[in-house]
Order: sequence, then structure tokens, then C-alpha cells
Amino acid sequence: MHFARPSLDRRAARLARAASVEDLRVIARRRTPKPAFDYVDGAAVDERTADRTREAFLNCELVPRVLQGHGDVDLSTTIAGGPSALPFGIAPTGFTRFMHAEGEDGGAAAAASHGIPFSLSTMGTRSIEEVAQIAGAGRKWFQLYLWRDREASQDLLRRAADNGFDTLLVTVDTPVAGQRLRDARNGMTIPPKLTLSTVVDAAWRPEWWFNFLTTEPLTFASLSDTTHELPTLINSMFDPTINMDDLAWIRKNWQGKLLVKGILTPADALMVLDAGADGIVVSSHGGRQLDRAPIPLQALPAIRAAVGNDVDILYDSGVRSGNDVAIALALGADFCLIGRAYLYGLMAGGREGVDKVIDLIANELRISLHLLGVSGVQELNRDHVRTPWDKSEEDPATFQA
Repeated sequence: MHFARPSLDRRAARLARAASVEDLRVIARRRTPKPAFDYVDGAAVDERTADRTREAFLNCELVPRVLQGHGDVDLSTTIAGGPSALPFGIAPTGFTRFMHAEGEDGGAAAAASHGIPFSLSTMGTRSIEEVAQIAGAGRKWFQLYLWRDREASQDLLRRAADNGFDTLLVTVDTPVAGQRLRDARNGMTIPPKLTLSTVVDAAWRPEWWFNFLTTEPLTFASLSDTTHELPTLINSMFDPTINMDDLAWIRKNWQGKLLVKGILTPADALMVLDAGADGIVVSSHGGRQLDRAPIPLQALPAIRAAVGNDVDILYDSGVRSGNDVAIALALGADFCLIGRAYLYGLMAGGREGVDKVIDLIANELRISLHLLGVSGVQELNRDHVRTPWDKSEEDPATFQA
């Protein structure tokens, strides 16, 4: 028996104890002020869509095969016309440096080092140019909210193309801000206002407080620095009249791959593909927009059946483990995006916390593929998962090789 040598690196020691994304969530909650943590952790109204999305994953069963051994399994894939070392990437997130001072710096650097795409949000806290420099040769995607000011939107598209962003994610489920009650109760603004309760809350978290005070002021790097409540800012800048003509305008002004994010029905999937989209992202915005919307995981198989096998489908909402990735891929997705999971890691330990999240999900996925008896993510299919909502599922004994 040997005693473990104590580490003087408190961040490394803290992260080493985390065995799952949920462990990182617990650390993040302890180390991050309530308004910032709730912005990540919360959802719209009663938060039923977010809760049911997690329940859907947890209620699925993975079906293992025995005596199907492989010396190694291949986690790499091709998505949006380019390679990814893993079948998941980092989703676009707003207000990111409010969660941790490293913000997009940590996310983009971690994604590049793991060979996966990093998505920058229109509401990110680093600019297109800054993220391009941080990510280097790593794959860079840009997420667009269409502004009322079309010239500003066109400028964003030009800057993204000029800085090597190869894929555009157009989010279409946010014509107005969802009712995020936690944010309303916490008085979320951009930039954040220092109230007495904020100061008291942050006082118990000296590292976050020190970083907040010693780094540059927090703004949405591509937007205004005007102080507003978050829903007011969104509703004043984004266009509630967005329609198919706007998607056609975006297609005309973007030459790279174009994915439409926020699809929950086969009809909408076919509509945007007919308008020129290269692929879709099945997503409920993590339950942060319309509460009691359809559950994305449950909607996924029908959307895949409608669009066929040659269209890129990305899955976003509720992914927190390698098993979640395996389930989504088996139900028809080609790729997954992680949002909250990424931010839990960031809040728990900056860049190293994001590395930890990616490693945890990748390692669990690798082990699960071995146990499922497949040699790579491309072999995952509907036979590998049983869902509680599919009444036509066969008995396991009838599994077809």
C-alpha cells in the first residue's frame, strides 16, 4: 500500500476527484456565484423540458453484444464536411466569461487540443478574431442569431469566413427570449450589476471574485455594451419576424456549411433543407426557450427517417455522458454538441475543467462501445438502444446482428 502524494495544485486536485460531469456540476455550484451558475443550470418557466430531456436519456437502455471483441474502438467521425476526433463538439454558449474568467479561451483551446469543433456564439464574450487566434488550426464554427440590423449580421458572417470558421449554425428557435425565471429572480444583466446580494454571494468564492475584478470588463464581444436585463437585450436586438426569406438571405451570404439549429419536427427539417441548409441540429435549446416542447431525443428518430441517411443531423440538449452520446448516435444523430456539460467543467476548473469534461465523456463512450460489441461510432444503430416510448421494440432475444 502506498499513500498518495498530496498535490499543491488545488485545481488539479479538485478535478482529479471528479468521476463524472455531475461531479463537476457539484464543484461548479460550490465555486460559482448563484446568478452565473443558475444562468447555466436553469431553463424556461417550470424547466420541464430540460428535466424531461434528461429523463429521456436516463430511461433509455443500451443493448450489449457479447463475444464481439475489438482491440480498439474508433471514436472519430466526419461532420459538416470535416474531421472530428470525437463524435461530439462544444456547443455555442453566451455570457461565457461570466461563468469563469477564461471563458471561450478555455473552451476553444481545449477543443483544439482534442481535435473537435468549437462553436462561438453571437453572444459570446470573445470576438471572432480572438477565438480564431486561440483555436489556431482547430475547427471553428460560428453560431448566428439574426439581428434586426442586417448589415451587422452580414459583417459577422464576413468576419467569420475571413477568420477560418468553416460552418455556420443558424439558431432559429429564439425569435424572442424564453422566460428563464431563475435569471429574472437573480436580476441577470449584461454587464452584471454588483448588488449587495451579489457581493455577499461572491465573497464566499474568492477565486471567481478576484478574476472578475482583475480581468477586462464583461460584455458580449460582438454586441452592445449597454446594460440591460438579458431578455430585454435579446428582444431589442434579435428579429421576432425571422422567416424562410431570412434563411434564404443567410444562405446567399454564407458559402460554407450551413446547419439550422432548433429543429424538433420532420416538417421543419425538410423545410430548411429545401431552403438550402446542409444539415440540421435537433435541439430544444436545452429547454431554455419553449417549456413543455417536444423532447429532442424522442423527436430524433422520426426526423432521421424523414430526411434520409445522407443529411448531417447533429443532436443538442441534455448530453452529459458518453452513454448519452452513444444513445443519440444510435437513434439517428451523426454528432452531438455539449453545452451545459462544457460550462460545468469551465466553472469547476477553467481550461483544465473543459479538458476533464471532454476526457470523461470520451472515455465513457469508448468503454461503452467495447461493451456494445462495436468497433466504432459508425456502427451504432437502432438495434443498440431501447427506448421507453417505442412500443414496437423487439425482445432482446430477437436482436439481429
